[in-house]
Amino acid sequence: MSMLAKMTSATSATSATSAKPKGPAGPARRILVHTLLIGVALVMLYPLMWMISSSLKPDQEIFTDPSLWPQHFHPQNYSKGWTGSGNSFTLYLTNSLIVTIGAVIGNVLSCSLAAYAFARFEFRGRRIWFALMLGTMMLPMQATLIPQYTLFFNLNWINTFLPLIVPKFLATDAFFIFLMVQFIRSIPRELDQAAMMDGANPGQIYLKIILPLMKPALVTTTIFTFIWTYDDFFSQLVYLSDNEKFTVPLGLTLFLDKTAGSSFGPMFAMSALALLPTLICFLIFQKRLVEGLATSGMKG
Repeated sequence: MSMLAKMTSATSATSATSAKPKGPAGPARRILVHTLLIGVALVMLYPLMWMISSSLKPDQEIFTDPSLWPQHFHPQNYSKGWTGSGNSFTLYLTNSLIVTIGAVIGNVLSCSLAAYAFARFEFRGRRIWFALMLGTMMLPMQATLIPQYTLFFNLNWINTFLPLIVPKFLATDAFFIFLMVQFIRSIPRELDQAAMMDGANPGQIYLKIILPLMKPALVTTTIFTFIWTYDDFFSQLVYLSDNEKFTVPLGLTLFLDKTAGSSFGPMFAMSALALLPTLICFLIFQKRLVEGLATSGMKG
């Protein structure tokens, strides 16, 4: 019995010895990891810091002085940029917000309805339609650009906000449908059955049970739709041609002129201000965004 106790104690000592961390001590390792993370963060933030610094420099100093601290502060870039493109920059911000808010509302409503149907209803060909819906994510935008433009041209929608907003009400973003389907599948069906026993119809179940419980997925859809639509340049360039209809990405291009000369200082100043809506949106919904990404897709 004593021999067994000795062998057990020896095994425990060996395990404890092997469990000791090798290499640098714990605090030193943490300092090294944090130093590397800070270095990577500075590399990623450098373009943003350079843009903000350039917005406070004269044009002739922007590309000749690589330092982030301006030698000559030129805050007039902000006042020049606000009215220097021919229209007030308020017009471009307003147009962007109209398009973005319309796209957000359309995506949240249509994608949540489509996801509810795929996740809760049994109908013929449901798996096939769901697979086809997912397959649209692999279809490049360039493949559908000409047919869509022809359709919108025949509807007299060119140079209006309708081509940028109306498709969002038709559940065209398969990524968000898939995200919401996975989230709804994680909600117990017993809640639906209990509501049906109380006399609730599918519409009431959707409004009173599904929507309140899938707030994280709805917030995730809202944030990504807001950022992707607000930053979209290509679609707005294709469908908008009147300066009065320009959004922020198109308005920034008006500062670039090969013949009369480009105004880089005002352009960088307006670019810095253009980041504020997306930054505010992200800061407000950051907690919900992480929760939505963490809880979606837990069930297949």
